[in-house]
Amino acid sequence: MRTTKAAALCLALAALALAGTACATGAAAPSPLTAFEEQEVRWGACPDGYAHLTQAGGTCAELTVPLDHADPDGATITLALSRLEGTGDAADRGVLLSNPGGPGGPGLDLPLWLRETLGDAADGYDLIGFDPRFTGASTPLSCTPGEPREIPERTTPRADFDRSVSAAQDTARRCQEHGDNATLLPHGTTAAVARDMDLIRAALGHSELSFYGVSYGADLGAVYTQLFPDRAGRIVLDSSTDPAADQYTLLRDAGAPAEAALEPETARTLRDVLTHAEHTPLTVGGYRVDAGTLRLVVRQLVQNEEHDPVLAATARDLARAAAGESVEPGPELEMWLALLNSPDLDEIFAVPSFTMCADPGWPAGGFPREAEEYWRSIGERRATEPVFAPVAGAVSACAFWAEPRGEKVAIGNDVELLMLQARGDVNTPYPGGVALHERLTGSRLLTAELRAHGVYGRGADGLTPVPCADEAVNAYFRDGTLPVADLSC
Repeated sequence: MRTTKAAALCLALAALALAGTACATGAAAPSPLTAFEEQEVRWGACPDGYAHLTQAGGTCAELTVPLDHADPDGATITLALSRLEGTGDAADRGVLLSNPGGPGGPGLDLPLWLRETLGDAADGYDLIGFDPRFTGASTPLSCTPGEPREIPERTTPRADFDRSVSAAQDTARRCQEHGDNATLLPHGTTAAVARDMDLIRAALGHSELSFYGVSYGADLGAVYTQLFPDRAGRIVLDSSTDPAADQYTLLRDAGAPAEAALEPETARTLRDVLTHAEHTPLTVGGYRVDAGTLRLVVRQLVQNEEHDPVLAATARDLARAAAGESVEPGPELEMWLALLNSPDLDEIFAVPSFTMCADPGWPAGGFPREAEEYWRSIGERRATEPVFAPVAGAVSACAFWAEPRGEKVAIGNDVELLMLQARGDVNTPYPGGVALHERLTGSRLLTAELRAHGVYGRGADGLTPVPCADEAVNAYFRDGTLPVADLSC
């Protein structure tokens, strides 16, 4: 789908809600974004830490974008871009942008994974990765360092909850008050990232943008199609959420499918371990581990059905630790315990997650009344979700954030695109993907009958591939062929 330059300009101005500008085909005022759209992109070596990308033939660049797209004459930030060039005539190649989710996950080296998975379908594109605003090598954010987290020898479920609320409040304070964060963070919205994507498209000299996004990246792609429907090329959305739900609801309601995914024996073992840890935290190797940390570890391991044996073995090790035995963590448990006890935890998790805080949709978490609502909701769900209710319904630092000023983009369009959703997804549950599919009336939905988060390219991650999904995506990117109807595989 292509538009004239004048019509495209009118679409951009309308999307930015810039009042008082008359648009007429054949006679349009200069775009306030022209300087950003026409900037020179200078490709060169990639940043420190990305030597593997350079060695694989990748190049990197920086792109300047407005901090506030509604104020293009105001402050600016930079985005880090990467490129793996396709083959053949450059004039015939499209541009395929990608996003790995998170939200806030850096994506500079995602084109390497995408090239491997696409095979010869990659030949017709320059594969473009980017670190979304405020993440990775783009204009960064950081928080004032916090104090090391102390795990008491004895505790209670309510004491754990109160400490988690205080920690969330402290994280919000440390991240809001640090440097220029109070000015920057309100502009970390999904809509702002989608507008950045369109400036990437324009600066690279293309009238259309093709895109692959997974998890939050899929939601980001949906927002792009809504804001820029006539610039959407071939779009693949992998593992989406319900666009009508707020972030708190999405996280809370993911607890039930995660609970249902646990194998019965593993579930029984974990319930016993957590009951113990909610009063007496465990000692595992060199770590003291409370119930909240255990829930976060288990939440990671339950995502993909291939990890069930590891999860079962981890549960047995934790049961031994709860019984007072000396236990050294297995490699997966060791990795997660080291990460969750890292002094860099804010930089790993807190800062990228503030993309969610900038979007509308978080109930206030101040003491005492609002926090009691969280506690009550967790209590109600414990009966059916004893393992996951406390972490799924936890108070986020977003609850203590200043009132979000970001726009809520209502999704509903007929852009043709391909959606992938796993029936057993515990991160972005299947009903949410169906809800988005119903709003994207030009979409085709491919349902994968397994428990997974992310359907496309699983083989490249060492997981069981879904061949019909890989074939459908590659055919679509290769020649634009969508399945004639929704399908399951």
